[in-house]
Amino acid sequence: MAALSFTKMQGCGNDYIYFDCFRQQVTDPAALAVRLSHRHKGIGGDGVILICPSEVADARMRMFNLDGSEGAMCGNGVRCVAKYVYDQGGGRKKELRIETRSGIKTCRIRKEDGQAALVTVDMGEADFAPAAVPVLLPGERVVGRRVRVAGGEYAITCVSMGNPHCVVFGGDPDGLDLAAIGPKFERDPLFPQGVNTEFIQVVDPHTLKMRVWERGSGETMACGTGACASAAAAIAGGCCPAGEDITVRLRGGELTIRVEGSRVWMTGEAVTVFTGTVEI
Repeated sequence: MAALSFTKMQGCGNDYIYFDCFRQQVTDPAALAVRLSHRHKGIGGDGVILICPSEVADARMRMFNLDGSEGAMCGNGVRCVAKYVYDQGGGRKKELRIETRSGIKTCRIRKEDGQAALVTVDMGEADFAPAAVPVLLPGERVVGRRVRVAGGEYAITCVSMGNPHCVVFGGDPDGLDLAAIGPKFERDPLFPQGVNTEFIQVVDPHTLKMRVWERGSGETMACGTGACASAAAAIAGGCCPAGEDITVRLRGGELTIRVEGSRVWMTGEAVTVFTGTVEI
């Protein structure tokens, strides 16, 4: 039996169990994610994130969902990885580069009492091409298109932020039975690799309210890439202005998104909850 040190961190309520793989080796992280993420029989979290050495950046992030599947990107997670690297010494750089399966993300640190508190991430481009999502629909973009999906008819906007998103605009999402609707979107044949689905209310031109069903994890308190995708979708649909801050209100807090051209920046908190040791 081996003992592994971990750090529980959260960004906007999106909580993961982080393992420092600069100092220890973690085998079978997929099984570890399933076991430790359980809210009653484990540590509890939305998954497991490994902070690993990188040959091309300050650190490399690997993220595993509740079901053990490995994700390509996690916006709230990458902010927490940047905070961890910064707080642990990381050269005290104002900017850190974190390698992910969706490319290298540049993270700008804002500190408080000597530690990273807010992190702004260059999330790259919002890609509306159906093949990039992927979504099995024709055309150059799927923006506000009414289709049969998830057992009903919805107007959807599809966008890739390095992972697949389907954005649905409507009324207050608090009234949705997301546990019933979410899995239908995630597993619909329209999305051959599954999909993260955001249900959005436009509060005003600079404010969105969002609930999210994440592929492999179910409903979460927040989704950074989902907030980015939703802001980009709102701009594409004429609901919000480009080049200005958009506040996305999630169950776990708020994120600030700015879209200029096709490029997206996300700003939000990164918080250490506690540290500990678990026997495997």
